[in-house]
Amino acid sequence: MNEQFISLPLINNTRENRFEMVVDGATSIIEYRQLPGALALLHTEVPQILEGKGVAAAIVEKTFNYAKENNVKIIPLCPYVLVYLKKHPEWNILIHEDYKK
Repeated sequence: MNEQFISLPLINNTRENRFEMVVDGATSIIEYRQLPGALALLHTEVPQILEGKGVAAAIVEKTFNYAKENNVKIIPLCPYVLVYLKKHPEWNILIHEDYKK
């Protein structure tokens, strides 16, 4: 993760079912659906002004850390999350068993 994003908080906006991270006044998101023991990650969105700066990777990694710390598995339905997992297979331990089948 880019060092400039490490100290930024990941906000769990449960009302909107999404994680948020604010960078330079712009909000990036990962939409999710809460399931028993799992988070289905549906969509990642980064404002155009922040594209290409590593923001999407940072919010995905922060979301994975949230899942790990809260002992929940992930169901990666978002195309960006799937690409991220291919590049970072160390996170595959978080994938829900039913999704691996």
